[in-house]
Amino acid sequence: MRNWYFSAICLFSLIGLSCNHAATQQEHPSFKSVMGIKFTEVRRVFDNGLSFAQNGYQMKPDWQLTFVSMDSVNIYSPAKKRFLNCPVIFDHDSVFNVAWAWLKLRKLTKDSILFQVLHVENQVISDTKSNMFMTLYADDYIKNKLHTTAAQLQHPSRKDTLYIKKRIAEVTNFTDSAFSATEQVVLKSKSPLLQITQVMPEANLAGMEEPLPTYMLPEYNISIKKAYDDFYYSFSVIVDARGEMQFYRSTTVLMPEFAERTKKTIRAIIAGYLKHYLDVAPGKTLGLPHASMILLNVRGTKAP
Repeated sequence: MRNWYFSAICLFSLIGLSCNHAATQQEHPSFKSVMGIKFTEVRRVFDNGLSFAQNGYQMKPDWQLTFVSMDSVNIYSPAKKRFLNCPVIFDHDSVFNVAWAWLKLRKLTKDSILFQVLHVENQVISDTKSNMFMTLYADDYIKNKLHTTAAQLQHPSRKDTLYIKKRIAEVTNFTDSAFSATEQVVLKSKSPLLQITQVMPEANLAGMEEPLPTYMLPEYNISIKKAYDDFYYSFSVIVDARGEMQFYRSTTVLMPEFAERTKKTIRAIIAGYLKHYLDVAPGKTLGLPHASMILLNVRGTKAP
Protein backbone atom coordinates (compact mmCIF):
# COMPACT_ATOMS: atom_id res chain seq x y z
CA MET A 1 0.00 0.00 0.00
CA ARG A 2 2.93 2.30 0.40
CA ASN A 3 3.56 3.48 -3.15
CA TRP A 4 5.60 6.29 -4.64
CA TYR A 5 3.08 8.89 -3.46
CA PHE A 6 4.53 8.57 0.03
CA SER A 7 8.02 9.54 -1.07
CA ALA A 8 6.50 12.49 -2.94
CA ILE A 9 4.50 13.82 0.02
CA CYS A 10 7.39 13.52 2.49
CA LEU A 11 8.57 16.93 1.31
CA PHE A 12 11.37 17.35 3.81
CA SER A 13 13.28 14.16 3.00
CA LEU A 14 14.61 15.08 -0.45
CA ILE A 15 18.22 16.07 0.16
CA GLY A 16 21.26 16.36 -2.08
CA LEU A 17 19.69 16.82 -5.51
CA SER A 18 22.02 17.47 -8.44
CA CYS A 19 20.15 18.08 -11.69
CA ASN A 20 21.56 16.89 -14.97
CA HIS A 21 20.32 19.80 -17.07
CA ALA A 22 22.38 22.04 -19.31
CA ALA A 23 23.09 25.41 -17.76
CA THR A 24 21.20 28.30 -19.32
CA GLN A 25 21.67 32.00 -19.05
CA GLN A 26 18.59 33.51 -17.45
CA GLU A 27 17.52 35.97 -14.84
CA HIS A 28 17.93 34.62 -11.34
CA PRO A 29 14.43 34.37 -9.79
CA SER A 30 14.17 35.15 -6.10
CA PHE A 31 11.72 35.66 -3.25
CA LYS A 32 12.91 39.21 -2.56
CA SER A 33 9.52 40.71 -3.54
CA VAL A 34 7.69 38.70 -0.85
CA MET A 35 10.31 38.92 1.90
CA GLY A 36 8.72 39.39 5.31
CA ILE A 37 5.21 38.39 4.15
CA LYS A 38 3.57 35.55 6.07
CA PHE A 39 2.16 32.82 3.80
CA THR A 40 -0.08 29.85 4.63
CA GLU A 41 -0.62 26.85 2.37
CA VAL A 42 -4.29 26.54 1.41
CA ARG A 43 -4.26 23.77 -1.18
CA ARG A 44 -2.13 20.75 -2.06
CA VAL A 45 -3.28 18.72 -5.07
CA PHE A 46 -2.14 16.38 -7.81
CA ASP A 47 -2.24 17.57 -11.40
CA ASN A 48 -5.76 16.12 -11.69
CA GLY A 49 -6.96 18.65 -9.10
CA LEU A 50 -7.57 16.05 -6.38
CA SER A 51 -6.02 16.02 -2.94
CA PHE A 52 -6.65 12.26 -2.57
CA ALA A 53 -4.66 9.38 -4.04
CA GLN A 54 -6.39 6.16 -5.09
CA ASN A 55 -5.16 4.36 -1.97
CA GLY A 56 -6.90 6.92 0.25
CA TYR A 57 -3.93 9.10 1.13
CA GLN A 58 -5.01 12.71 1.62
CA MET A 59 -2.52 15.48 1.01
CA LYS A 60 -3.10 18.20 3.56
CA PRO A 61 -1.80 21.76 3.17
CA ASP A 62 0.25 22.51 6.27
CA TRP A 63 3.08 24.85 5.31
CA GLN A 64 3.35 28.21 7.05
CA LEU A 65 6.36 30.25 6.04
CA THR A 66 8.01 33.64 5.74
CA PHE A 67 11.02 34.38 3.56
CA VAL A 68 13.32 36.34 5.86
CA SER A 69 16.37 36.77 3.62
CA MET A 70 17.64 35.91 0.16
CA ASP A 71 18.75 32.49 1.34
CA SER A 72 16.56 31.53 4.31
CA VAL A 73 12.95 30.95 5.30
CA ASN A 74 11.14 30.59 8.60
CA ILE A 75 8.86 27.58 8.26
CA TYR A 76 6.58 25.86 10.75
CA SER A 77 7.43 22.29 11.74
CA PRO A 78 4.30 20.34 12.82
CA ALA A 79 6.52 17.69 14.44
CA LYS A 80 8.40 20.22 16.60
CA LYS A 81 5.43 22.61 16.87
CA ARG A 82 7.56 25.67 16.26
CA PHE A 83 9.06 27.71 13.44
CA LEU A 84 12.51 26.76 12.15
CA ASN A 85 14.94 28.77 10.06
CA CYS A 86 15.82 26.76 6.96
CA PRO A 87 17.92 27.35 3.82
CA VAL A 88 16.67 28.53 0.42
CA ILE A 89 18.97 27.58 -2.46
CA PHE A 90 18.43 28.43 -6.13
CA ASP A 91 19.41 25.61 -8.47
CA HIS A 92 18.30 26.35 -12.04
CA ASP A 93 15.23 27.12 -14.17
CA SER A 94 13.07 28.33 -11.23
CA VAL A 95 14.01 25.24 -9.21
CA PHE A 96 14.68 25.90 -5.52
CA ASN A 97 15.59 23.87 -2.50
CA VAL A 98 13.29 25.29 0.17
CA ALA A 99 13.57 23.78 3.65
CA TRP A 100 15.22 20.71 2.08
CA ALA A 101 12.33 20.19 -0.37
CA TRP A 102 12.89 20.54 -4.11
CA LEU A 103 10.29 22.84 -5.64
CA LYS A 104 9.74 24.58 -8.96
CA LEU A 105 8.36 28.09 -8.63
CA ARG A 106 5.33 28.40 -10.90
CA LYS A 107 3.82 31.69 -9.68
CA LEU A 108 4.93 34.43 -7.31
CA THR A 109 2.99 37.53 -6.25
CA LYS A 110 2.63 39.34 -2.95
CA ASP A 111 -0.71 37.56 -2.54
CA SER A 112 0.10 34.00 -3.60
CA ILE A 113 2.78 31.43 -4.39
CA LEU A 114 2.39 28.30 -6.51
CA PHE A 115 4.99 25.53 -6.19
CA GLN A 116 5.36 22.32 -8.15
CA VAL A 117 6.79 19.61 -5.89
CA LEU A 118 9.62 17.78 -7.63
CA HIS A 119 9.97 14.01 -7.32
CA VAL A 120 13.57 12.83 -7.36
CA GLU A 121 14.98 9.46 -8.37
CA ASN A 122 18.73 8.82 -8.22
CA GLN A 123 19.38 12.57 -7.92
CA VAL A 124 17.45 13.30 -11.13
CA ILE A 125 14.09 15.06 -11.39
CA SER A 126 11.32 12.76 -12.64
CA ASP A 127 9.11 14.88 -14.88
CA THR A 128 6.36 12.24 -15.02
CA LYS A 129 6.11 11.92 -11.23
CA SER A 130 6.49 15.58 -10.31
CA ASN A 131 2.72 16.02 -10.39
CA MET A 132 1.93 17.62 -7.05
CA PHE A 133 1.25 21.34 -6.56
CA MET A 134 1.13 23.58 -3.48
CA THR A 135 -0.75 26.88 -3.32
CA LEU A 136 0.05 29.39 -0.57
CA TYR A 137 -1.76 32.66 0.14
CA ALA A 138 -0.51 35.63 2.12
CA ASP A 139 -2.21 35.81 5.51
CA ASP A 140 -3.19 39.42 4.85
CA TYR A 141 -4.73 38.44 1.49
CA ILE A 142 -6.79 35.70 3.17
CA LYS A 143 -8.08 37.97 5.92
CA ASN A 144 -8.51 41.36 4.26
CA LYS A 145 -9.22 40.54 0.60
CA LEU A 146 -10.86 37.12 0.64
CA HIS A 147 -12.46 37.79 4.04
CA THR A 148 -12.15 34.17 5.11
CA THR A 149 -9.76 31.91 7.03
CA ALA A 150 -7.04 29.49 5.99
CA ALA A 151 -9.01 26.66 7.61
CA GLN A 152 -11.99 27.36 5.33
CA LEU A 153 -9.80 27.43 2.23
CA GLN A 154 -8.13 24.16 3.24
CA HIS A 155 -11.39 22.19 3.24
CA PRO A 156 -11.57 19.38 0.65
CA SER A 157 -13.24 20.43 -2.57
CA ARG A 158 -16.47 19.16 -4.10
CA LYS A 159 -14.30 17.34 -6.62
CA ASP A 160 -12.62 15.50 -3.72
CA THR A 161 -16.02 14.53 -2.30
CA LEU A 162 -17.24 13.16 -5.62
CA TYR A 163 -14.03 11.19 -6.01
CA ILE A 164 -14.32 9.59 -2.56
CA LYS A 165 -17.93 8.61 -3.27
CA LYS A 166 -16.73 7.00 -6.50
CA ARG A 167 -14.00 5.07 -4.64
CA ILE A 168 -16.51 3.88 -2.04
CA ALA A 169 -18.76 2.55 -4.81
CA GLU A 170 -15.78 0.75 -6.32
CA VAL A 171 -14.86 -1.14 -3.13
CA THR A 172 -18.39 -1.83 -1.86
CA ASN A 173 -19.57 -5.45 -2.19
CA PHE A 174 -16.01 -6.69 -2.81
CA THR A 175 -14.67 -8.32 0.35
CA ASP A 176 -11.05 -8.04 -0.82
CA SER A 177 -11.20 -4.35 -1.78
CA ALA A 178 -10.57 -1.33 0.43
CA PHE A 179 -8.77 1.98 0.68
CA SER A 180 -7.34 3.84 3.64
CA ALA A 181 -9.76 5.88 5.74
CA THR A 182 -8.59 9.28 7.01
CA GLU A 183 -10.85 8.70 10.05
CA GLN A 184 -9.45 5.29 10.88
CA VAL A 185 -11.25 2.27 12.28
CA VAL A 186 -11.99 2.50 16.01
CA LEU A 187 -11.75 -0.65 18.17
CA LYS A 188 -13.20 -0.78 21.68
CA SER A 189 -13.09 -3.75 24.02
CA LYS A 190 -16.39 -5.04 25.45
CA SER A 191 -14.67 -7.49 27.81
CA PRO A 192 -12.04 -7.20 30.57
CA LEU A 193 -10.47 -10.28 28.99
CA LEU A 194 -9.43 -8.35 25.89
CA GLN A 195 -7.08 -5.38 25.83
CA ILE A 196 -6.14 -3.19 22.85
CA THR A 197 -3.25 -0.83 22.21
CA GLN A 198 -2.50 0.91 18.95
CA VAL A 199 1.02 0.72 17.56
CA MET A 200 2.15 4.29 16.96
CA PRO A 201 5.13 5.35 14.79
CA GLU A 202 7.99 7.18 16.42
CA ALA A 203 8.26 10.86 15.52
CA ASN A 204 11.58 11.99 14.10
CA LEU A 205 12.23 15.03 16.24
CA ALA A 206 15.77 15.36 14.89
CA GLY A 207 14.61 16.62 11.50
CA MET A 208 11.71 18.06 9.53
CA GLU A 209 10.51 14.72 8.18
CA GLU A 210 7.29 13.39 9.69
CA PRO A 211 6.18 9.74 9.92
CA LEU A 212 3.53 8.51 7.55
CA PRO A 213 0.03 8.99 8.95
CA THR A 214 -1.21 6.05 10.98
CA TYR A 215 -4.53 5.96 9.14
CA MET A 216 -2.85 4.56 6.03
CA LEU A 217 -2.55 1.15 7.71
CA PRO A 218 -3.50 1.25 11.40
CA GLU A 219 -1.89 -1.43 13.54
CA TYR A 220 -3.17 -2.78 16.86
CA ASN A 221 -1.84 -5.14 19.51
CA ILE A 222 -4.60 -7.25 21.06
CA SER A 223 -4.18 -9.53 24.08
CA ILE A 224 -6.81 -12.08 25.14
CA LYS A 225 -6.84 -13.72 28.56
CA LYS A 226 -8.37 -17.12 29.31
CA ALA A 227 -8.02 -18.17 25.69
CA TYR A 228 -8.47 -21.79 24.67
CA ASP A 229 -4.71 -22.01 24.16
CA ASP A 230 -1.58 -19.91 23.98
CA PHE A 231 -1.22 -18.39 20.51
CA TYR A 232 0.11 -15.41 18.58
CA TYR A 233 -0.90 -14.37 15.07
CA SER A 234 -0.31 -11.27 12.97
CA PHE A 235 -2.71 -10.65 10.14
CA SER A 236 -4.64 -8.03 8.22
CA VAL A 237 -8.41 -7.66 8.08
CA ILE A 238 -10.74 -5.54 6.01
CA VAL A 239 -13.35 -3.71 8.07
CA ASP A 240 -16.37 -2.97 5.90
CA ALA A 241 -18.74 0.00 6.06
CA ARG A 242 -20.84 -1.80 8.70
CA GLY A 243 -17.87 -2.51 10.95
CA GLU A 244 -17.68 -6.22 10.07
CA MET A 245 -14.22 -7.81 10.00
CA GLN A 246 -13.12 -9.98 7.09
CA PHE A 247 -9.81 -11.87 7.21
CA TYR A 248 -7.49 -10.71 4.42
CA ARG A 249 -4.12 -12.38 4.86
CA SER A 250 -1.52 -13.49 7.38
CA THR A 251 1.43 -11.13 7.68
CA THR A 252 3.69 -13.96 8.86
CA VAL A 253 5.59 -16.06 6.33
CA LEU A 254 3.98 -19.50 6.33
CA MET A 255 5.20 -22.82 5.10
CA PRO A 256 2.84 -24.10 2.39
CA GLU A 257 1.85 -27.16 4.42
CA PHE A 258 0.69 -24.94 7.32
CA ALA A 259 -0.92 -22.10 5.37
CA GLU A 260 -4.50 -23.34 5.18
CA ARG A 261 -4.53 -24.55 8.78
CA THR A 262 -3.24 -21.16 9.96
CA LYS A 263 -5.84 -19.26 7.93
CA LYS A 264 -8.57 -21.46 9.38
CA THR A 265 -7.31 -20.80 12.94
CA ILE A 266 -7.17 -17.02 12.38
CA ARG A 267 -10.72 -17.00 11.00
CA ALA A 268 -11.83 -18.92 14.10
CA ILE A 269 -10.11 -16.32 16.35
CA ILE A 270 -11.93 -13.52 14.53
CA ALA A 271 -15.29 -15.29 14.80
CA GLY A 272 -14.82 -16.65 18.31
CA TYR A 273 -13.11 -13.76 20.07
CA LEU A 274 -12.87 -10.52 18.13
CA LYS A 275 -16.48 -10.36 16.92
CA HIS A 276 -17.73 -11.02 20.46
CA TYR A 277 -15.23 -8.98 22.46
CA LEU A 278 -14.94 -5.90 20.22
CA ASP A 279 -17.08 -2.96 19.22
CA VAL A 280 -15.86 -1.91 15.80
CA ALA A 281 -16.59 1.45 14.17
CA PRO A 282 -15.73 1.50 10.46
CA GLY A 283 -13.22 3.88 8.97
CA LYS A 284 -14.49 7.02 7.26
CA THR A 285 -13.25 9.53 4.72
CA LEU A 286 -14.96 12.92 4.55
CA GLY A 287 -17.45 11.50 7.06
CA LEU A 288 -18.43 8.62 4.74
CA PRO A 289 -17.93 5.04 6.06
CA HIS A 290 -16.21 2.55 3.77
CA ALA A 291 -14.07 -0.58 3.73
CA SER A 292 -10.52 -0.09 4.97
CA MET A 293 -7.69 -2.35 6.09
CA ILE A 294 -6.05 -2.70 9.51
CA LEU A 295 -3.26 -4.86 10.94
CA LEU A 296 -3.79 -6.95 14.07
CA ASN A 297 -1.24 -8.67 16.30
CA VAL A 298 -3.33 -11.01 18.47
CA ARG A 299 -1.91 -12.84 21.46
CA GLY A 300 -3.95 -15.36 23.44
CA THR A 301 -2.95 -16.79 26.82
CA LYS A 302 -4.60 -19.62 28.74
CA ALA A 303 -3.64 -18.04 32.04
CA PRO A 304 -6.19 -15.57 33.56
